[in-house]
Amino acid sequence: MGDARVQIEEVLAGTPEEAVAAALTGTVPLWRRVQPWASTGALALALMLVLLWPWRNTTPVSAPLRLSAELGADVTMAVISGDAMSLSPDGAVLAFVGQKGAAGRPQLFVRRLTQLQAMPLSGTDDAESPFFSPDGQWIGFFAGGRLKKISVTGGATVTLCNAPNGRGGTWSEDHRTIVFTPNNTPGTRLMRVSSDGGTPEPVTSLPERQAPQVDLVMDVLESLERWPQFLPGGRAVLFTRGRAPDANLVVQPLPTGARTVVHAGSHGRYLPSGHLVYLQDATLFTVPFDLDRLAVTGPSVPVIEGVMSNAATGGAQLAVSASGTLVYLPGQSIGIGIPIHWMDHEGKPTPLRVTRAPWINILFAPDGQSLALQINEGVPDIWVLEWAQDRLTRLTSDPAADIKPVWSPDGRRIVFASDRATPSTTNLYWQRTDGTGAAQRLTESKNPQEPASWHPSGTFLAFTELNPTTNRDLMILPMEGDEASGWKPGTPTVFLNTAAQEREPMFSPDGRWLAYTSDEAGHDEVYVRPFRGPGGRQLVSTGGGVTPTWSRKRRELFYVINGQIMVVPYAVEGNSFRAEAPRRWSDGPSLVAGSGAVRTFDLHPDGERIAFGPRRQTPVGAAPDHFTMITNFFDELRRVAIQK
Repeated sequence: MGDARVQIEEVLAGTPEEAVAAALTGTVPLWRRVQPWASTGALALALMLVLLWPWRNTTPVSAPLRLSAELGADVTMAVISGDAMSLSPDGAVLAFVGQKGAAGRPQLFVRRLTQLQAMPLSGTDDAESPFFSPDGQWIGFFAGGRLKKISVTGGATVTLCNAPNGRGGTWSEDHRTIVFTPNNTPGTRLMRVSSDGGTPEPVTSLPERQAPQVDLVMDVLESLERWPQFLPGGRAVLFTRGRAPDANLVVQPLPTGARTVVHAGSHGRYLPSGHLVYLQDATLFTVPFDLDRLAVTGPSVPVIEGVMSNAATGGAQLAVSASGTLVYLPGQSIGIGIPIHWMDHEGKPTPLRVTRAPWINILFAPDGQSLALQINEGVPDIWVLEWAQDRLTRLTSDPAADIKPVWSPDGRRIVFASDRATPSTTNLYWQRTDGTGAAQRLTESKNPQEPASWHPSGTFLAFTELNPTTNRDLMILPMEGDEASGWKPGTPTVFLNTAAQEREPMFSPDGRWLAYTSDEAGHDEVYVRPFRGPGGRQLVSTGGGVTPTWSRKRRELFYVINGQIMVVPYAVEGNSFRAEAPRRWSDGPSLVAGSGAVRTFDLHPDGERIAFGPRRQTPVGAAPDHFTMITNFFDELRRVAIQK
């Protein structure tokens, strides 16, 4: 009877959902397609029953409406590593990251759900993970290694602070504070910053490592904090800790208090209906939640199957407004791990290693016979792949995070960054590639450091250091001695420290030049400077670029932009470096998403082919040029909870 009453009211008066459905899909409203049962006699009978119904003194429940809608622009949704969409609190505006073609740069679009067209927001290139302010007037997002905001109507973007690889943000109800995850590396804590910008401060704290035998699983869970949400009243933050399938939903009371694991799952969100929703393996679940006690109060129930998500990052392609509207991308969970492929000038990929693994930061040995990789299975470690034999060997096994492998010029050692001495602060170590002997510490600093490149002489190591005053800087570590007498690290010196973020310093094969990535122009570009000698910097890339990589066979410098490999021929005239115009290296497939902080390809020493991770394909069943919307979603949660 309740269903009959709702449908009759829709027929007689029309509903807001009709207007939304018509505006978004261009289809005929539901009531014009009512089945033959709604004839005059049946309608009269149903109407009589409805008129008699009020004696039960119940409140009618609005039936949820599910529909599929176009994005409203000639783009597809850019599903990379984070969330690609967000709804304004009133459910009226959808913000999403759109991309035109495989090589297009992602940028923000906004669409009022009562309108057919989406509007691009200029100045938001490479945007990820948008989120709204409480009044719906601002959109926060991550781009170019920074946390930024922009008015929902467009205009100038405002940079708030550094965020090398952001993993979600949330705005406080008083509009003053944003809590966010600045990076995707173990040891990264939730941070808070003024919504006007400033210096971020930690929200949560990590337990100190008590001993080398600390439980590995617990260490990882404590060191990955992502996808935060302010709970109503600002009294706590809900966030995801850990990596699927071992992720948990955690509540951190504010301003202080012990954090508590409230449920297993990823990408949790509290809703005004009194529920948490979260993801497990592409299925959206709900569970009742007491906001006063900050505790789950009942069993979990599956709500929607087939929600696109990313098991590696915890990102989920869905958003819910405070008004009860849900939008999501249908699809599957992208599993952790990708294969490694070859690609030559012709652009044809062939398998190098078909076994999938959650690898990043790939680098060829000087002889080209082996690859060093960082594999993030639990705690990140350094592995060596002898690719011709498909033999994968683990090089490091310390309970700490070991990241960013770099071969020495003779191939006998690999230098890497590790936080084994101080949690969440990586310093430089090296270890023999044959596995003999213990790792040797090369630097001691309170600032996080990561290695990048060796000078061909083996006497200088270029690395980066995150300085709280000057951002990420380029540093040089001198090495003294030789293989016979032993090596001794010297005192690190600054090569370049500006207010910009400089990353990935890479020595040229002759040692005269240092290529690097900098965001001094407001976005990442590739530059070259002389290592020792006269001359200034030269811009090499055009329209953005990361991951500079030198050819050892030709005078060519490679870099990546939007998953495409570019090559720049160059000449050296006296003390001058002359770069030609960049061109695309091949017409092959795009690389898996990476950044200047993450290397997802390397050029073989023969200069003829690359090893790379192919960009993940959109899961089967997904429609990245459409999204699904459900109205009255809170009523749907109550319905499934009652059935349970």
